[in-house]
Amino acid sequence: MNEASPALMQVRVDLAGRGYDIAIGRGLLAELGNRLQELRPGTSAVIVTDERVAQHHLSAALSALESAGIRSSRVIVPAGEASKSFPQFQEVCDRLLETRIGRSDLVIALGGGVVGDLAGFAAATVRRGLDYVQVPTTLLAQVDSSVGGKTGINARHGKNMIGAFHQPILVLADTALLDTLPPREFRAGYTEVAKYGLIADERFFAWLEANWPEVFSGGPAREQAIAASCRAKAAIVARDELETGDRALLNLGHTFGHALEAAAGFSDRLLHGEAIAIGMVLAFAFSVRLGLAKPADADRMRRHLAAVGLPTQISQIPGEIPGVEGLMDLIEQDKKVNRGQLTFILTRGIGASFVGTNIDPAEVQAFLAEKLAEQ
Repeated sequence: MNEASPALMQVRVDLAGRGYDIAIGRGLLAELGNRLQELRPGTSAVIVTDERVAQHHLSAALSALESAGIRSSRVIVPAGEASKSFPQFQEVCDRLLETRIGRSDLVIALGGGVVGDLAGFAAATVRRGLDYVQVPTTLLAQVDSSVGGKTGINARHGKNMIGAFHQPILVLADTALLDTLPPREFRAGYTEVAKYGLIADERFFAWLEANWPEVFSGGPAREQAIAASCRAKAAIVARDELETGDRALLNLGHTFGHALEAAAGFSDRLLHGEAIAIGMVLAFAFSVRLGLAKPADADRMRRHLAAVGLPTQISQIPGEIPGVEGLMDLIEQDKKVNRGQLTFILTRGIGASFVGTNIDPAEVQAFLAEKLAEQ
């Protein structure tokens, strides 16, 4: 199981002059050094990772670099969403500079979405921009956050409020690394897989309904689901790198979900993928309320997320959650708010999402009041 899979898949993110590959398969971490030597002969590298990932995968990553003759250093941050903060960002930048990293050297983000966003943002800013490589170690990162160049940190006003678009030069998605994920984290990552079907591919969603047990167990369906997700995201990023158009569709469920995440204090009370699962259920239900989608479609997607063990109701979030006014305050801090006008990703059914602009806040308030009353 440690050898590279013959079923290696490769997805190209096609950006003029800045395109890069997403390599997907088992055992790819061992190839990290050789791939970097092909891309940047003679480079040095600094691995940014967190304490939890370091226990499982740092040694293998360092060995892969050493065997290819690549000098390396490491920066280890605390695990968890709290590391996407100003103090930790400053610490990472300082540590990178302490290694005397040069413009021809590489930053390697070895970890989940938190590490990828934090390390990518540091790479975007240190010495006015360093190349970096994503080595995502969670399902969520392999299908979503490692691809597309969004980097950043959280602010007290909300999630991902400070950041930059900075594309990696390679994404190395070793699916064997997912074997060490706790089941809860794998389920949370699966939310983003299902999202691609819900956005624009009903056939993929139907395939997931039939094949999700194998995705979870680690059979060939896992690589197929990851590759399909990456192809969907790569196509959108190639069309709309800076999210001025249909890349916003990737935020299905995120307006509600990010508000819930903030309400839970960006803590283990509610993982990002769990928040987005609830957010997508709310987005479908809100679309039904607006007369855009059929109740049967909203129920179908909710049942699938529940079947894999994801939360689908606000009442499933442990601890207290703010009332309507508190949630509206958080929603109005969302990055998709434009000149005071609310924007939501809405849907006409499974595989038929669209960007809804100028949404009446009174409609959102009434909808949230109903949902909170159901708890």
